[in-house]
Amino acid sequence: MVRASEQEQESYRSKLFNFKWRNSDSNAGKQSNSPIDKAGLDETSAGSQEVEPLTIIHPNKSPLVSRPSADEAALAAAQAREKQLLADMEQMKERFSKLLLGEDNSGGGKGVCSALALSNAITNLAASVFGEQRRLEPMPPDRRARWRREIDWLLSVTDYVVEFAPSQQKNKDGTIMEIMTTRQRTDLHMNIPALRKLDAMLIDCLDNFKDQSEFGYVSKDSPDSDNTKGHDEKWWIPKVKVPPDGLSEASRRFLQYQKDCVNQVLKAAMAINAQVLFEMEIPESYIDSLPKNGRASLGDQMYKSITVEFFDPDQFLNSMDMSSEHKILDLKNKIEASIIIWKRKMVQKDSKTSAPWASGVSLEKREVFEERAETILLILKHRYPGISQSSLDISKIQFSKDVGQSVLESYSRILESLAYTVLSRINDVLEADRAVNKRSTPTEAEEETLVGSMTLSDFMGWDFDQGNEDLDSKKDTSDDQLVKEKLNVVTTKKTSYLETLGGVKSPTARH
Repeated sequence: MVRASEQEQESYRSKLFNFKWRNSDSNAGKQSNSPIDKAGLDETSAGSQEVEPLTIIHPNKSPLVSRPSADEAALAAAQAREKQLLADMEQMKERFSKLLLGEDNSGGGKGVCSALALSNAITNLAASVFGEQRRLEPMPPDRRARWRREIDWLLSVTDYVVEFAPSQQKNKDGTIMEIMTTRQRTDLHMNIPALRKLDAMLIDCLDNFKDQSEFGYVSKDSPDSDNTKGHDEKWWIPKVKVPPDGLSEASRRFLQYQKDCVNQVLKAAMAINAQVLFEMEIPESYIDSLPKNGRASLGDQMYKSITVEFFDPDQFLNSMDMSSEHKILDLKNKIEASIIIWKRKMVQKDSKTSAPWASGVSLEKREVFEERAETILLILKHRYPGISQSSLDISKIQFSKDVGQSVLESYSRILESLAYTVLSRINDVLEADRAVNKRSTPTEAEEETLVGSMTLSDFMGWDFDQGNEDLDSKKDTSDDQLVKEKLNVVTTKKTSYLETLGGVKSPTARH
């Protein structure tokens, strides 16, 4: 019995020592001879005094600690992400519900088709995000995140626009069977990634102006605005303010490099948009509104200028009055209408029932006239890239039933407009710098045309100067005045499509 009692006391003493060692870190400020230790020592020595019950910590278990603040921060961040995800989900539901309703919230079935609804949604989104891009500065993070998020929603529809393609399937017995599988449509598979790349390049270009400090912007009412060069017709755009001695050479090279990059983006977006519009079907309503022949569409003067034996497209454009955007757009509409009329006549050449289209013009001459009109139209599109959409383009967009083509057209159009806006803002800075340094020359003024610095004749290597020197020497002062007015329109017309959009939904109401 005595031996068992001694073993029990020895075991109890080892537990007390373990307890003291485990809690030494948390009780560093306490004295070593605590009441617990004294009680334990008294009990082991005397065995007659009572001690308070002790909490023994198991050697394999760690002591309880409070939750760190980092866990609380992580929990709060997770809750914030979940809340934002729910908000984005609700916004996506609202957006796609409007698309399914065809912009008719009454649900009465009077909405537009899916293709036009998607086209309007992309256009309105770009107008709300990029419509205020009036300075060379990075996009705010919230606007950038909104653009990325919502354009991904709208472009996700193209992932399900598919076509059938032949493929081979190997069976279990080793035989090969030819089957038809689905894949994304070829035009979407080629153009959507390209447009996304152009989109990213434009946003990166704006980000490159983050650390610039050599030029700034002032409001129209500011006293410093008197020393800056601005156009009265662009009263809503802040005026550029450059240093008194102008920009540094490094800044000029930087601006020129950014201008060249944006110019390439603009040309690529224009090419994709023009190709998509060309492939769109011409609506019957537009065909019904055409005159009966090309002469009635163009007028006698323009018809004679196009049907002459020796035709020069540049000379034809120099003889036209293009002093305003309205006159340029009117000429574009007439040229496009005449092209459609001549093409339809060539297709219906063997039809005996096409009496209203009958004419004494031969098929070969119609083909030549149509090629000349297309040449003029290409020159107009390259010389005036910021011009409004023609009647034919608006009619194609409004009556298109192809969802894929509508998405490609609207996405390329808004990227083209954004590139044109950024290019205009860069030219505003360069013009302000030249105004301060008095370095503007006629050669530099021609180089500042946005895309129209090179005509289609120069681009394709057509030389109309040989054999026409006599005609050039006989040009009077009125022709020189028309050329000056043309250059004035090219260099000063910089209002983009989104700047004049107004947030409307119907393509016919935009212009």
